[in-house]
Amino acid sequence: MYAMSLGDDGAELRPLEPWQADEFLAHIDRGREFIGARNGLPDVVTDLQSSRAFLRLYAEKVAADTGRIHGIWSDGTLVGAVILRTLDVKNGNAEAGCWLEPAAVGRGLVTRAARALIGWAIEVRGIHRVEWVVNSDNEPSIAVARRLGMTKDGVLRQSYPCRGTLHDQEVWSVLAPEWRKGAGA
Repeated sequence: MYAMSLGDDGAELRPLEPWQADEFLAHIDRGREFIGARNGLPDVVTDLQSSRAFLRLYAEKVAADTGRIHGIWSDGTLVGAVILRTLDVKNGNAEAGCWLEPAAVGRGLVTRAARALIGWAIEVRGIHRVEWVVNSDNEPSIAVARRLGMTKDGVLRQSYPCRGTLHDQEVWSVLAPEWRKGAGA
């Protein structure tokens, strides 16, 4: 197992794998309401079996080179994750995403972790365009997109059902040449 330091505060970015289903479920349980306010993941990961299935889905994406999931650890505890929901190397496109439990908010963890994952997608895998799709009312995630140097491409009106309500979603993106010129710095 490898870990990438996310700075001098001891936070680390590591791959999440099916054998970590217990730890992943505990993380989701700690942040279930907070994460679920803008992300449907807590409705999918409800018990150990579904936690393992979710991580297995991403293990299969890794094997097929179509996605990635990396956990964010702080002081040895899993507190969030960044993902490449999609990774299309042939066409040069990817969609990144994230979540955190409440105890980890406000420390720049998502920005640092997303910067590492997006940088890897662009520089190692040759991705040209990385999207960040976020509910329009999710100001913290929109702030991350801005800090990553992304441009708002548009709004998908009432496109995301979450807990019985249709939400508008914003699409933000960064292109490889922009990233290399320092957009993600």
